[in-house]
Amino acid sequence: MKLKKQVTVCGAAIFCVAVFSLYLMLDRVQHDPARHQNGGNFPRSQISVLQNRIEQLEQLLEENHEIISHIKDSVLELTANVEGPPALLPYYVANGSWVVPPEPRPSFFSISPQDCQFALGGRGQKPELQMLTVSEELPFDNVDGGVWKQGFDISYSPRDWDTESLQVFVVPHSHNDPGWLKTFDKYYTEQTQHILNNMVSKLQEDPRRRFIWAEVSFFAKWWDNISAQKRAAVRRLVGNGQLEIATGGWVMPDEANSHYFALIDQLIEGHQWLEKNLGATPRSGWAVDPFGYSPTMPYLLRRANLTSMLIQRVHYAIKKHFAASHSLEFMWRQTWDSDASTDIFCHMMPFYSYDVPHTCGPDPKICCQFDFKRLPGGRISCPWKVPPRAITEANVAERAGLLLDQYRKKSRLFRSNVLLVPLGDDFRYDKPQEWDAQFFNYQRLFDFLNSKPDLHVQAQFGTLSDYFDALYKRTGVEPGARPPGFPVLSGDFFSYADREDHYWTGYYTSRPFYKNLDRVLEAHLRGAEILYTLAVAHARRAGLASQFPLSNFALLTDARRTLGLFQHHDAITGTAKEAVVVDYGVRLLRSLVSLKQVIINAAQYLVLGDKKTYHFDPEVPFLQMDDTRLNHDALPERTVIQLESSPRYVVLFNPLEQERLSVVSLLVSSPRVRVLSEEGQPLAVQVSAHWSSATDMVPDVYQVSLPVRLPALGLGVLQLQQGLDGPRTLPSSVRIYLHGRPLSVSRNEAFPLRVIDSGTSDFALSNRYMQSVRRVDEEQEQRVDMEFLVYGTRSSKDKSGAYLFLPDGEAKPYVPRDPPVLRVTEGPFFSEVVACYEHVHQVVRLYNLPGVEGLSLDVSSLVDIRDYVNKELALRIRTDIDSQGAFFTDLNGFQVQPRRYLKKLPLQANFYPMPVMAYLQDAQNRLTLHTAQALGVSSLHDGQLEVILDRRLMQDDNRGLGQGLKDNKRTCNHFRLLLERRTLGREVHEGPSASYPSLLSHLTSMYLNTPVLALPVARRQAPGPALRSFHPLASSLPCDFHLLNLRTLQAEEDGLPSAETALLLHRKGFDCGLEAKNLGFNCTTSQGKVALGSLFHGLDVVFLQPTSLTLLYPLASPSNSTDVYVEPMEIATFRLRLG
Repeated sequence: MKLKKQVTVCGAAIFCVAVFSLYLMLDRVQHDPARHQNGGNFPRSQISVLQNRIEQLEQLLEENHEIISHIKDSVLELTANVEGPPALLPYYVANGSWVVPPEPRPSFFSISPQDCQFALGGRGQKPELQMLTVSEELPFDNVDGGVWKQGFDISYSPRDWDTESLQVFVVPHSHNDPGWLKTFDKYYTEQTQHILNNMVSKLQEDPRRRFIWAEVSFFAKWWDNISAQKRAAVRRLVGNGQLEIATGGWVMPDEANSHYFALIDQLIEGHQWLEKNLGATPRSGWAVDPFGYSPTMPYLLRRANLTSMLIQRVHYAIKKHFAASHSLEFMWRQTWDSDASTDIFCHMMPFYSYDVPHTCGPDPKICCQFDFKRLPGGRISCPWKVPPRAITEANVAERAGLLLDQYRKKSRLFRSNVLLVPLGDDFRYDKPQEWDAQFFNYQRLFDFLNSKPDLHVQAQFGTLSDYFDALYKRTGVEPGARPPGFPVLSGDFFSYADREDHYWTGYYTSRPFYKNLDRVLEAHLRGAEILYTLAVAHARRAGLASQFPLSNFALLTDARRTLGLFQHHDAITGTAKEAVVVDYGVRLLRSLVSLKQVIINAAQYLVLGDKKTYHFDPEVPFLQMDDTRLNHDALPERTVIQLESSPRYVVLFNPLEQERLSVVSLLVSSPRVRVLSEEGQPLAVQVSAHWSSATDMVPDVYQVSLPVRLPALGLGVLQLQQGLDGPRTLPSSVRIYLHGRPLSVSRNEAFPLRVIDSGTSDFALSNRYMQSVRRVDEEQEQRVDMEFLVYGTRSSKDKSGAYLFLPDGEAKPYVPRDPPVLRVTEGPFFSEVVACYEHVHQVVRLYNLPGVEGLSLDVSSLVDIRDYVNKELALRIRTDIDSQGAFFTDLNGFQVQPRRYLKKLPLQANFYPMPVMAYLQDAQNRLTLHTAQALGVSSLHDGQLEVILDRRLMQDDNRGLGQGLKDNKRTCNHFRLLLERRTLGREVHEGPSASYPSLLSHLTSMYLNTPVLALPVARRQAPGPALRSFHPLASSLPCDFHLLNLRTLQAEEDGLPSAETALLLHRKGFDCGLEAKNLGFNCTTSQGKVALGSLFHGLDVVFLQPTSLTLLYPLASPSNSTDVYVEPMEIATFRLRLG
């Protein structure tokens, strides 16, 4: 008891120290004579006094922070030694709500003041081109520009190149989609393998020929099928610069819906494959086909040590504006960057497409005549009705003059006299005849041009890096440095329109079922990587590695590649043919099942009390899966634990790097259930029915829910027994409002149930941690109000499809055929309201818990619009926040981009991707919608956020797919709604260019995206081996750090792990200006410092080396020190060995 008293005293002491220090500081500031001077006329001496005082204040805050940290550590040591506290019993109070007594242990929220400076920004120079400002200022008029329809006439004088000749690089390429109109395998068999086979033979015929390739997924499949002789030839072609691998990712990813974990993972997978098999390290990025561009990608490429990149699909009005102002090449810089360390040189292609008619110059009718695959007699021709002509002695002068005119015109749009001319299209160069037609004819043109000194032109085949290298040389800078006079740009290139008002904003939501499955697979991959790495390290240390299934590494590799493949810009986007979507779905599910096996096998080893008893039997898994999916397009069904006289055990895995308090819900076979902690302590639980529909309970299946505190990245153990524990087994009460509908309601004597046939349904849910969000009939009581809406599509010829959103005006309210059935469940740990409509079941749940879970509303929508015809279902959240036309959406879960509703643009242009969050704010409040799947979002009116949940469209939208979107599934969309208050004196300081979530908001997002996995121990003959919880981290990471991955690297032999691991740490930028009350979780920051040496419990870091993002370049030699420092927003990669 004495110990517990000490803990309480220490907790109070911390509070006193903090309050008293702050009081002293305020007191000092108030006695500062400089404070009483008149507004702006400080004498210089007074300013320096003030500066000194501010510095003293900062130092005091720092000291105070350190004192608190020390006290915190000692308190944590004290609390660590306390035997588990007796389980607290919730009690019911007179006003009809449940109270859960707070835990006796203190919680900390101690943020270093220096760590708060970051979000206030104001460092470094502002870039000349801020994309939000560019969009606000551009007229977006669609004026006919002549032959370059979306541009303008370009003029030049032949003398323009007298002093410095024009250097032209023609870059042959073939864009290979890993799945679109055909599946990945079908494309490979029918086209891609022929392209690559021809490449090897045709490049060897002439050393002047060049070719670039981007998609490693295809290249790796081909490599596995070719001879050692051909592999050697490929290595020679890469070595002598004839073949360049651009970007080097597994795919050319979508940049709107993809999450940064998956973007990095597919880049590492591609780069590691290239290093191992080709010895190649990519230098330049090539992204000709993604439908809009995110600044996350240039950040990742720069950190992977690429120096240059290229993009193509940008809004035609922005292309025209950049062309007119010679800004098509720029340094792309991150919004938070104060020292240009994130700069990467970016080339934006100026014209409509990456095909040959739109790459040689402004006139597609002329450029098409130089696409020699279209020579008369072939399968494709020029739509402008003038065919190409083979180049001969007789016509070369005239043809070369025509082409040079296009080159010169295109060149006038750029700042340097080096010109890039891509030469290719989708799946080009698959036949030897095409290689010959393009390469022979162009070589004749080049030879002619280069033989005429008075033309001042040097033309040749080149790779992408050949072009960039020549440009750097001409402008006199090191590769990757900023050439003199070139602009700096920050921001993004969403949303994309390729013509008229055809905005590509539909694909932000298209096929949401698979967008959700993508994130489920991602969370499982990260969890499996971390648990596998830890299990292998612990097994090696214990000398038991031979018994552990190291071969699970092959399952991890497959899953990495599946997740990578799905980041492709026709996969996660939902823009492939139906049969291809099925192929992706089957792959995703197969990898999901494999990852659950990896997690189960690692957890089995780690959770055993006595590792000597460890025995792996693939036929008899030790743990069951938490859920199963019948097929790739089915929703998951949770595993039901059969209760018996002997206890059943459940292992809980927390994939977060923070200790976590969460309500865990399990399905069991009886309402008579007792749950005990690992130590055998009985725990309070909430038991509720399991419903199959609005009014039907599933017979013999019950849900048991309880709050569980789990170690960071660790495993917890629960014991379940049959039998009742009166004071601790607490049934939920249920009210069902039928609104006059003649429905029968199933009942169960275990639960009090009231059915209300008709009348109004007023109720309020509340917990002690959040202002209740009321669903009340009176308008004025609604702080936050949700409604469903329906968008139609146009009646004209252009209609919405998989890519495009072309609505027929504002959304109309969703009018259900029948009034909804409402089911209100109340209990000690959670209460929820379920509203069942014909097309959507909406669940709003409130957790009665301190900490992250209790501070936000859990909202999920089960959507089924399979009977819709050309309609889209949207969810609108209305608040009284005075957002003044501004809203904020994340980019790839990595950064937040401020947005403005632009009245001058059509409605569909104001939609943006929302991979993990969107928020609205004013001087007092911020409301954040967190999401577990990427969807399209907008704010069309002040105080409103609007999310497109699903879309069913009957026609193609003329972008090549040739199908509508008719394969809708029953889809569950999962959200968290977080309302935060701004603290006084912390008004919004952000400029228009940057904004950051709070720490609470970051954690809320993590909780939503990485749920606890509950793995039941398979039934065994008693007694089974003793199980112990697993605490992998000796200390928590600072709470602004995210352990992005702990990824075991491949050994020399395929399919086996090496002793080395990649550790990726991300330090998040956060806004301190939002209130942090009742947080209920321990949270401290450390000014970016982490002691990796003492991070892992029971393991030593025996080798540590900082590297580039994808581990191709060491950034420093390995050092004995294991203390690392990471700047805010940065992702740091380390190569390490655990022993």
